[in-house]
Amino acid sequence: MAALQEKKSCSQRMEEFQRYCWNPDTGQMLGRTLSRWVWISLYYVGFYVVMTGLFALCIYVLMCTLDPYTPDYQDQLKSPGYSPASQEGNVNCTSERYFFQEGFWAPNHTKFSCKFTEDMLQNCSGLADPSFGFAEGKPCFIIKMNRIVNFLPSNSTAPRVDCAFRVSAGGTSSSVLTGLPCAQLSVSPDRLSDTRPLQVDYYPPTGTFSLHYFPYYGRKAQPHYSNPLVAAKLLNVPRDTEVVIVCKILADHVAFDNPHDPYEGRVEFKLRIQE
Repeated sequence: MAALQEKKSCSQRMEEFQRYCWNPDTGQMLGRTLSRWVWISLYYVGFYVVMTGLFALCIYVLMCTLDPYTPDYQDQLKSPGYSPASQEGNVNCTSERYFFQEGFWAPNHTKFSCKFTEDMLQNCSGLADPSFGFAEGKPCFIIKMNRIVNFLPSNSTAPRVDCAFRVSAGGTSSSVLTGLPCAQLSVSPDRLSDTRPLQVDYYPPTGTFSLHYFPYYGRKAQPHYSNPLVAAKLLNVPRDTEVVIVCKILADHVAFDNPHDPYEGRVEFKLRIQE
């Protein structure tokens, strides 16, 4: 018992550790001979080679099932803002029909895109009036649709922008005054006599997204695609009053009254113009 309980000195422990790392009598390193270490290394090399091959095979099979031009899953796309795209290679389109393209006839194995230039927005292009009408109290708001691959918004008619203008006076009850076909004004009864129907100028004048910009075939197929825009110029916004403006897209396949997504197919914002 005394021998078992005898404490080893530091030098003895270091000597035992050194013999564990390399034992010259048995030729073992870390408790194993060289041949055993070779077999263990070969096993792990083979194991990871097989695992890497299986992973590469899974990735290859997955990539074979993907279409490089059309995403498998697409819902509401988040693409706020607008950046003018290069018009290089785009064509002038005049037809009011869908621009279907079965093949890749454009340069570099791509599809053609219809031109949309800033001057098509006329008074809301920012070319003649860099303030976009805000300086005179008749602001312009530019509306665009998200890009969805192979999406057709309507059966035969172009999708149209319809803006509603509501003035909140802080009352709990409200009534509706209908003026122009594209305008609806909701105010409290005590201010009903002071309201006027909303007046809006649309650019292009029809306020529509021409059908020849659809369908969109994706960024790879149409690298120079430019979103069509519609500008709404509000002509009679009340001064010193906060207004809520709602602009909707009227099209056969665009919903704007989805109770689960109140901003689908529409945009809503507040505006206040001070004297």
